[in-house]
Amino acid sequence: MNRRHFLQHTTAMSASLLASATSASGGQFTGKIRKSLKWSMAQKAAKDMTLVEAFKKLRACGYEGVEPSLLFGHVTEENAEEWVAASKESGLIIDGTVGGRSEGLEAGIDLTKKIGGDSMLVVLAYPQEQPLQKTWDAAVARMKEAAPHAEKQGVRILIENVWNTFLISAYDMARFIDEVGSPWVQVHFDIGNMMRWGVAEHWAQVLGKRSVKLDVKEYDLERAMNEGMRKGFDKPLGEGSINWAAVRAELAKINYSGWAAAEVKAGDWEYLADVAKRMDKVLDL
Repeated sequence: MNRRHFLQHTTAMSASLLASATSASGGQFTGKIRKSLKWSMAQKAAKDMTLVEAFKKLRACGYEGVEPSLLFGHVTEENAEEWVAASKESGLIIDGTVGGRSEGLEAGIDLTKKIGGDSMLVVLAYPQEQPLQKTWDAAVARMKEAAPHAEKQGVRILIENVWNTFLISAYDMARFIDEVGSPWVQVHFDIGNMMRWGVAEHWAQVLGKRSVKLDVKEYDLERAMNEGMRKGFDKPLGEGSINWAAVRAELAKINYSGWAAAEVKAGDWEYLADVAKRMDKVLDL
């Protein structure tokens, strides 16, 4: 083989190896983002199964984790050990919980720790009969109060952006987290919720590393305008108004690595598997 042919052969082989390596590595966030879902999405499909059987089915559907709600009583002190056992036997990780309101933070943190979760999603109340500054100050103080307990237990308190009209700007959320001033109080960033008022990738940009976990849902502005605001959530993942490529670009800038939980309507096993595949596409897994 002469020198020219050798170089051509070497170049072709290198290109082939690079293509194989790229294909093997998967998408932009393969190995960085792990898929979870809210337990309420699977409850209907799992109604005639044991928890272990349901967890195994969720694994087969493509999920690595699950997030039960403490607010809705999915997990209690009485059944916590059942959840722990099902997680161990199935390999499905209980990555966190939906803790609800701020009143029971410490108890929720303890229960989350007991079942193996490392975060508790919290929704901040917005009593509109009182001044906004009073609500803000009380919420900041409550998070500061709970932060040492969260650190002790190794469970982060993650504030979610929701529709109760409190913290509806990315700058409001960022300022709130910064005023609390603890790495144990951060954001559970819902990629769909803010589309009613804002732009998903702008939230991702402003929040930056404050976003510790993600909720994944779609939102369609045209449907919301024509049929009602909540109808905006009815579009399947990847078929609405969210610019997922732009969201991924902002997540890449902070080298996001962690959990992303589907939070869409409930359905059967085939539907849940389809949601997992759609997550692969919109998150480039």
